[in-house]
Order: sequence, then structure tokens, then C-alpha cells
Amino acid sequence: MAKELIRLVDCRKAFDGEVVLGAINLAIRDKEFLTLLGPSGCGKTTTLRIIGGFLKPDSGSVIFDGVTINDVPPHKRRINTVFQKYALFTHLNVFENIAFGLRVQRPRLPEKEIERRVKASLELVALKGYEKRSAAQLSGGQQQRVAIARAVVNRPQVLLLDEPLGALDLKLRKDMQRELKQIQQQVGITFIYVTHDQEEALTMSDTVVVMNRGEIQQIGTPLDIYNEPGNAFVADFIGESNIIDGVMVSDNTVRMYGRNFQCLDEGFAPDEPVDVVVRPEDIDIVPVERGQITGMVTGVTFKGMQYDIIVDFQGFKWLIQTTDHFPVGARIGAKIDPDGFHIMKKSEYSGLYGDYSSYSAEYDALSAAPDERGQADA
Repeated sequence: MAKELIRLVDCRKAFDGEVVLGAINLAIRDKEFLTLLGPSGCGKTTTLRIIGGFLKPDSGSVIFDGVTINDVPPHKRRINTVFQKYALFTHLNVFENIAFGLRVQRPRLPEKEIERRVKASLELVALKGYEKRSAAQLSGGQQQRVAIARAVVNRPQVLLLDEPLGALDLKLRKDMQRELKQIQQQVGITFIYVTHDQEEALTMSDTVVVMNRGEIQQIGTPLDIYNEPGNAFVADFIGESNIIDGVMVSDNTVRMYGRNFQCLDEGFAPDEPVDVVVRPEDIDIVPVERGQITGMVTGVTFKGMQYDIIVDFQGFKWLIQTTDHFPVGARIGAKIDPDGFHIMKKSEYSGLYGDYSSYSAEYDALSAAPDERGQADA
């Protein structure tokens, strides 16, 4: 495992008395692609700016390679930044834009070394031959590549990227996601990336840090964050989730919709209220007579490789993803294997989700009694 390069220790920041970052602790490894992910106002950009030296924490420490750097200005840190607005000099050509930081560096590098580094950076971002192009004549994707080349040309140990793909169209954005990951692997430096786009974070990152309300909710690999969300907020924010009120009857048994379901979760108190998280792709549609629960299709959206269907279970709507088409009005059965349930402790975020949220506890008493086939019916 790579060595630790950056550590934030109890870093806190407030603006006008409002806390935007609440004493967070975070370790970042050398050569890691780490993404700060969360909704607007969650504190991710504030965290990035503290690492870069553009903001000082009100309290706590920023440690870089074992040395506290709270008072070190941005230009003296071995860190560069690429912003969403690339801030290229439109009156300069591509070569001069990239060379600018090297020319003001003291002691100044020989001109041959500047030329060698600029050309190497252009090759890295696939813009060889663009040296004499005006920056104003470049497309959005080309401007972003120039901004990256300018940021890595002076060989920082860390590159900060604050939503750099936000201004690009969807196809170019996806192309640049792949290219950024390749560039990070080629230059072998730490990338710290800020985004609110869940797919972007899962696609590019070694480590994802999910944030909300100035606090870190979970840190893990993309696979861990998606498959084992730490709480209901993470489950809802990362991908699509159905989040249902339930009760943990005992180890490996959760109760919802008036019946017991087998799960793999343990360690909860008997009859403890919980959030039950079920991903849309973990639900199998089966004939009504084989369903653990049954409901009616109320909406269908074709997504190319799959259908997103909305199913009404006892007045509360679930999202199910399937490759099969079911028309609006169709009655279906739903089956969920034990490993398809993710049981969460109740938190302050419970009940603050989207269209596929939970039903309230009083429905437990009213939930459909099993019909003559022993199935709960909506």
C-alpha cells in the first residue's frame, strides 16, 4: 500500500458563523485517485481549498508528507489545481499557456528544458501539434486538456480538480473521465477530485469520500461504497435505492410489509427499527404466485439496456430495473434474495430521500395479510 501523503486532522471551517466543515479527519495516500463526493453545500470544495492553501481551517491541521502546512501559501505547496473554469490566457497560444508557470518559476529553467517539458505535457494529454493554436480557438475538451497539461508541467505531487468536467457535454464528459484516469496513472501523482456526479466518482476513483452537511459519511472503494453503504444517506445518494422502514426481528431476519424476510445482517437489537435498503437491480420480478410481495406497475421508462419500472407496493412506490418489459397496470410478484437486503441503523437522514422512499411504520399493522397462496399482496 502506498504511503500516506496528506492528512487532515480535525479540520473545521465556518463562514459568517455557519459551520460548513465540521472537524473532519481524512488520510490521502500517495498516487491515489480520491474523490470528494456529495451534494451542493456539503463541504467538498471547502475541503479541496483547504488542502490547496486557498483557505485556512479555523482549527485543525493540514499535514503534507509529515509536515504541518497550515501557514504555507498555495504557490509554495507541491500542489496544483484545475478548476471548472479553466482560466486559460486567451491572448496566448497553447505552448505559452502551458509554459507560463515554468517561465515565472525561480530559479528559471533553461528554455530547452521548458520546451521539453511542455512537449511532454502535450503528448500526455494527446495535443501534440497544437503548440501554436490560440487558446481561444480550442473546444471545451481541448481547453480542459491544456489546463491539465499546464497543471502537471511543473511536476506537482498532488493535483486538485474542482468539478473540471462540469462544462462539458455528456459524451465528452464520459470520454474525459477515462482520459483523466489514464493521465493520473501515467504521471503517477495523487489526484483529489471534487464532483457531485455519482457515476463519475464510481468510474474514476480508487477511493470515494461521501460527504454531507460538512461531515464525512463514508470512505471506501467504489465497490464498497455501492455494495455496502454505511448509512441511508450514502445508499440513497450513490445510485438508486429503495429505502423502506423495517424492524430487525433477530439476526438475519427483518420485518417489513407485515412479513419476515431473510437477510445477511446481524448485530441489531431485537425489534430495533431500521432502514431497509434494496437496490433496484437486486429485485427479481416473478409470477404473482411466487412473489414475496406483489404490486402493480405504475410507470415504465425505457433506458436502452433496461427498463426502469415503478411498482406500487401497498401505496408506496419502488424502482425496479429489469431487461423485461411490463406494461403499466400489470400485476407482478417481487422476490429478493437475502444478500439483496442492506440493513441500516436509523439516522437523522431517514425519510429524506427521493421518490422511492419508505412507507411509514403504521402500515406494518395494515400490511396485506397473506392471501390464500401465503403471499403478501399490495
